[in-house]
Order: sequence, then structure tokens, then C-alpha cells
Amino acid sequence: MGKGRLEAFSDGVIAIIITIMVLELKVQHGAELSALRPLIPVFLSYVLSFVYIGIYWNNHHHMLHAAKVVNGRILWANLHLLFWLSLVPFVTSWMGENHFAATPVAVYGGVLFMAGTAYYILAQALVAHHGQDSAIAHAIGKDQKGQISLVIYAIAILLSFVQPWLAMALYVAVAVMWFIPDRRIEKALGT
Repeated sequence: MGKGRLEAFSDGVIAIIITIMVLELKVQHGAELSALRPLIPVFLSYVLSFVYIGIYWNNHHHMLHAAKVVNGRILWANLHLLFWLSLVPFVTSWMGENHFAATPVAVYGGVLFMAGTAYYILAQALVAHHGQDSAIAHAIGKDQKGQISLVIYAIAILLSFVQPWLAMALYVAVAVMWFIPDRRIEKALGT
């Protein structure tokens, strides 16, 4: 199967996810800047989640660029990733509305952990379909950055019950790690 429909569908879902997140930013009554103060936690949650969705979109795009074709297993693995990403608006809003309380921060981390796991599964499905000697297999390699991210998420989830702000700092650290698009794929494809 060609990969075009998978890419188009994924792009559409990701665009909807971003749209849902921005709709959670409710307009405050009052024309003074001070009227926006209650929105600060919600806005900070939105910014972090927007960056995460952007990172997933960017790396998903790069990874699928390296793929030649897809199969049913890849389609399901991609839906698995989109499922977890589709929960980001909910946990973003919950976390922001509750001013980074422990349980929402932990659940936010759980969704990030599962999205990272789903991305790893999708990458492995693509490698299995294209073969160990394919460009995509060489580009993905051992995916140490992905594995380190999952460990940091797990630590942050546990830490959120002790100090939610430290957990948030770890979520930001992972985002910073991934902010620059994964160059392995560009190198492997010579682009």
C-alpha cells in the first residue's frame, strides 16, 4: 500500500488536536492584562503540549518520508500513536485548569509515556516491513533518544506525586531533547 493516505490522515488528526487545544483557552472577562493572570497555567500547559504535538508531527513526517510503503500493521500502529496524541488536549486542559496538581501532572506524563511507546512501536513496524537493511532501519537505529525519553517520563510520573514542578521540568527537558528534528533520517536518506 502507498503511504499517502496514512500521512494525510495523520496530518489531519494532528491539526484537529492542535485546534482542540487552542479552543481550551477561554477568553477572560476584562480588558486589562491582569485579567489574563488566571490563564497562565492553562497557557503554559498549552505551550508545552503544542511543542510536543509539533515534535511528533515533525518526526512522524520525517519517519514516513523514509518509508516506501505501509501495511495493515503499520496502519494500526499509527492509529495507536494517534489515539494517545488525541488525549493530549484533555490532559493538557486538566493539568492547566488544576494548576499543575500532582495527579493531572502524572496522568499527563502517562499520556506522554504511552505516546512515546506508540511512536516506538510504529517505528519498529516500519523497520520490520522495510527490512533491517533499509534506509529507515539505519535511520532509526537503536533509538536511544526514544528509550531515554521513556525512562525520563517514568521518573517524572513518579516524581509528580512528590514534586509536580520537578516532573514538569523533566517533561520540558524531553521536549528540548526532541525540539531539533531527528537528523538520523535526513542523514540516512542523504537529504
